Amino acid sequence: MATYVWGVDSASPVDEKLLRCVTEQFGKPRFWGRYLTTIQGVASGLSKGEISLLHRQGIRILPIYNEFRAATGYENGKKTAQEAAQQARRLGIPRGTFLFANVERFFAVDTLWILGWVNTIRTTGYKSGIYHDPVQGGFSAAFCEAVRRDYRVTSETALWSAEPQRPASGPDAPPIYAPKKPHCSANVWAWQYSRDVQGCPVDTNLMDTRLFGQLF
Repeated sequence: MATYVWGVDSASPVDEKLLRCVTEQFGKPRFWGRYLTTIQGVASGLSKGEISLLHRQGIRILPIYNEFRAATGYENGKKTAQEAAQQARRLGIPRGTFLFANVERFFAVDTLWILGWVNTIRTTGYKSGIYHDPVQGGFSAAFCEAVRRDYRVTSETALWSAEPQRPASGPDAPPIYAPKKPHCSANVWAWQYSRDVQGCPVDTNLMDTRLFGQLF
């Protein structure tokens, strides 16, 4: 039977102040999602100092790559995977870790991009993860067509769902794990159930332990 752990993600860098804010308001996270690179006005990139701080606290890191604004075309999917792996290596993230492509609901997305991402991540030694919205936008249809074409897309990819939204809560009172999913076989192993939390600039998440064990 699947079990789940509680954690957060943030566009802001993790320091003692933010860690204390989350711990005091909700509880201690088991994992923290962070972006691999800085995008001005969007997100601050993960630093080696943050990695050290989080690991000293026993908190695992969920690496997110978001330096792209559309998810169309096989070559673009391939390029995104190569760049994500390069950034992960720069930060010392070991192979075998899931890297998550950040596919927002407003992105153009197609089957070829997903196939390019999954096939190329496989060659880097990292594992395929995709953050997505299964309700709004075209991700679910594109993903299911990719699965139809190559079943390895299902078996090798962990999905992180952005729907539905629930009230923010901590590890002592999480919602029942019930993320929305594509209408095909999919490993939806993470759920961002509350965004833009008041008081601390984080989102709250639940994660299947099968994914948690393969974070950094």
